[in-house]
Amino acid sequence: MGQSPYRKDFPVTWEELHRNSRALSWRLLELGPWKGIIAITRGGLVPAAILARELDIRLIDTVCITSYAANQEGDAATHQGELNILKGVEGDGEGFLLVDDLVDTGKTARCVREMLPKAHFVTLYAKPAGRPLVDTYVMEVSQDTWIRFPWDMDYTFATPLADRANNAR
Repeated sequence: MGQSPYRKDFPVTWEELHRNSRALSWRLLELGPWKGIIAITRGGLVPAAILARELDIRLIDTVCITSYAANQEGDAATHQGELNILKGVEGDGEGFLLVDDLVDTGKTARCVREMLPKAHFVTLYAKPAGRPLVDTYVMEVSQDTWIRFPWDMDYTFATPLADRANNAR
C-alpha cells in the first residue's frame, strides 16, 4: 500500500455544496440553453440535481464510472485505481452539461472527455492536475487536499489542528 497523496482535509457542508452549485448555475445560465445534463456517478449526482433545478433542465442521464477504492475496509476511498465504465451514454455530448463534483488527477475526466468530446464539462471543485480538462468550475483546491463531501461524513469530534501538529512531531 502506498501512502496517501492527501495531506489536507477540506470538509464541505451541505450548505456550501448548495451555494457552490448555485454559483455554477449562474455561470452556466448565460452559456445555455442546454439540451440536458449528464451526471458522472456518484459524485456528480447531487450537483446535477441542483443544476437541473436552477437551469430548468428536465433531461438527465448518467455516465457510471468507478475508480476510487479504500486501502482498507472502513477507510475513505482515497486510492484511485483502474477506471471501470459501468454505463455510458449515446452521442458526443453536444449541447449537454457533463457534471461531476470535482476533477482531481484528471483520469476520470480524460475518459469522459473521450466519450463526450462536445459536452460542456463542469465541476464544483478543481485541482491543478485536472483543471485544464474542465470548461467551468467554481473553486480550485490544492492537489494534496482531500475534499470531504457531506454525503461521506458523520458528525463526530474533531481534534484541534494544533493538537494534530503536536502529535505528528
